[in-house]
Amino acid sequence: MTVDRTIAAIALASVSLLASAFAPAHAEKLVLGNEGSYPPFSMVDPSGRLTGLEPDLAREMCKRMNVDCEIVVMDFKGLIPALLQKKLDAVVSQTKPLPERKEKVLFGRPVLFNPDSYVVPANKNYEFTKAGLKGVRIGLQRGSAQAKYVTEQFGDAVQIVFYDNPDQIRLDLANGRLDMSLGPKISWTNEFLSKPEGKNWKFAGGDLWTGGGEAGSSWIARKDSAELLNRMNATLDTIIKDCTFTTLRKKYMEVALLPEEAACK
Repeated sequence: MTVDRTIAAIALASVSLLASAFAPAHAEKLVLGNEGSYPPFSMVDPSGRLTGLEPDLAREMCKRMNVDCEIVVMDFKGLIPALLQKKLDAVVSQTKPLPERKEKVLFGRPVLFNPDSYVVPANKNYEFTKAGLKGVRIGLQRGSAQAKYVTEQFGDAVQIVFYDNPDQIRLDLANGRLDMSLGPKISWTNEFLSKPEGKNWKFAGGDLWTGGGEAGSSWIARKDSAELLNRMNATLDTIIKDCTFTTLRKKYMEVALLPEEAACK
């Protein structure tokens, strides 16, 4: 009986090892951060689902990387702190390469080029100097590159009013509680100037690159995640090259966001 039991135990162990060898490996999971309030690039629809170009692009990237991804929505100002605290593996909201940000995180390949411009009343012709903007109330997103730029350019000559997201800024512009804002032209065209509430507003001050003078915005990862960012970059390259990026982008806007899209016409 002892021999029989030993043989049976060995057989059972062999079956268990064989089953383990052929069991599917646990899929890699990534937690990605997105602000979810930056249409048409990201927004939460009435059903509560995160949608927009960047979430769609992130999901396509994850599919091609063969990883499970959870996209967490939070205010833009909280994304980099959450990344550094390892609550996120990467941020998939367009981020401008400010020098102080580059000291903390790694920037991937640009996912879009979208210059900033001032949004002002159509009947105003401001001079963009400290004297010309003295006392002007300008609404800006808290923690944004635009807020840093305006502070550096005009100091306390202007009255900066901080908001958690652009929707709040547009509401206060339309209601006359602000004199101007500064933000990406594509977003402001789609979400304000092209709509009835923006009919009496215009762009002014020319095209500005507020990301420390560097053009383009990117997704980011921690400095200990260079391998992950390289995989993300390589996957994004394939999505752009085979024109999937352009297909996704056309769901939300007509204007091209990357020079490589010229090959996808």
